[in-house]
Amino acid sequence: MATRTRVAIIGAGPAGLLLAHLLHLEGIDSVLVERQSASYVQARIRAGILEASTVDLLKQAGVGTRLAAESMEHRGIYLQWPGERHHLDFVKLAGRSVSVYGQTEVTKDLMRAREEAGGQAFYEASEVELHDVGTDRPSVTFVDSDGRPQRLEAEVIAGCDGFHGPSRGAIPDAVRDTWEREYPFAWLGVLAEVAPSTDELIYAWHPDGFAMHSMRSPRVSRFYLQVRPDEDIAEWSDDRVWTALTTRLEAGEPGWRLETGRITEKSVLPMRSFVTTPMRHGRLFLAGDAAHIVPPTGAKGLNLAVADVALLARALTAWLSGGSTELAESYSDTALRRVWRCTHFSWWMTTMLHRHGDDFDAQLQLSQLRRTVTAEAAATELAENYAGLPIGYQ
Repeated sequence: MATRTRVAIIGAGPAGLLLAHLLHLEGIDSVLVERQSASYVQARIRAGILEASTVDLLKQAGVGTRLAAESMEHRGIYLQWPGERHHLDFVKLAGRSVSVYGQTEVTKDLMRAREEAGGQAFYEASEVELHDVGTDRPSVTFVDSDGRPQRLEAEVIAGCDGFHGPSRGAIPDAVRDTWEREYPFAWLGVLAEVAPSTDELIYAWHPDGFAMHSMRSPRVSRFYLQVRPDEDIAEWSDDRVWTALTTRLEAGEPGWRLETGRITEKSVLPMRSFVTTPMRHGRLFLAGDAAHIVPPTGAKGLNLAVADVALLARALTAWLSGGSTELAESYSDTALRRVWRCTHFSWWMTTMLHRHGDDFDAQLQLSQLRRTVTAEAAATELAENYAGLPIGYQ
C-alpha cells in the first residue's frame, strides 16, 4: 500500500513528534513511522531538565500548558565535593533558568497534540528502510503492526529515530564522518518515591565516584551513581544504593541529610559522546540522537534534539511552503555549531565530576571545581551553557 505525504518522519519520540507538530502548525502534512509501541515510547524515562529556550518553544507551539502548571523552575544547581557545597545561580549569572519536567511528560503532551491534530502515525513498524534519499522522490518502506507492507512516498524524510534507527545508515559511507568517545564509567540511575532532599540539583564529586540528586516532581526523586560500564545491577540492593548515595551526597554539607524511600526503578546507563556528519544528505535530514549523543551530565540530550527540530521545521517550512532552500541547505552546518558546543560542555562536565584516573587527576578536578565556584567568569560559562544557548547558536 502506498501513502503520499510531504514529510516522512522516522521516529515518534519527542524529536519526531515535535517536528510533526511544528510542521502541522505551518499547514505541512507529515506521517510518523515508529518501531516501538505508543505505550513504550510514552513510558520511556529519559531527560528531566529543560533549557529556557526549550520551554519557550514548547509554550509558543501550544504544547506547554501542563509544563507551565506542573514543571519546577530552578535558578541553578549545586556543585559539591567533600566538605563543600556551592550554589550557582543561573538567573544571576546568565539571565536564564531551567525547568524540571520529565521527557515522559513532554512526550505525553506532544502525543496528545498529534492526536488532536488527526495526524497519521504508524507504531510498531518493522523492516523500516529508506530509499532514494539522494533524489527528489525519496520513500520509506516498512511493515505495519498488522503485518501489511507499506510504502510511504514523500518530498522529504526526517530521521528522528535515534542511534539504532535506519536513518543515519542511509547516508552513504563515502560522505559520512563519525566521531565517538566511550567513557570508562556509567551511571546507575534510580527512581524513588521520596520527596527531594534538595531544592535544586546536586552534582557531587566524591573519592568513591560521582553522585547526583535530581528530581521528577515534589514527590519523586531521581538519583545517579557512578559505576563501571559492565556493572551488574543485580549486585545493587536498595540498601547498597542508599548507602552509596548517602555517603557521596552527605559529604558536601555537614548537617544535611538525604531522605530515603521506596525505589521503583534501577538502570545502568553507559556514557558516550557521538557525532555524525553531515546532518543532511539530499532529501534526508537527521535530528536528535540519530545524529549525536552526549553524556547526560550536562542535561543536553533532549534539549539538543529540540534545537535541531526547531531549525529543521523552519528550514522545511521555508522550502516546502515558500520555495526557498537556503535554510535547508545550511541546516547541517547551523545545527552542528550548537551540537559541537554542547558536546564539549557535556564532555567538560563529565570529566570534571567523575573519577576516571589517579589521584593526580583528582586534584586537577578539584582545582577546576574550586575555580568554577569562585571565579565569576568560570561560573558564568557553566551557567550560560547549562541554561541553554540560543536555538540557532552561531
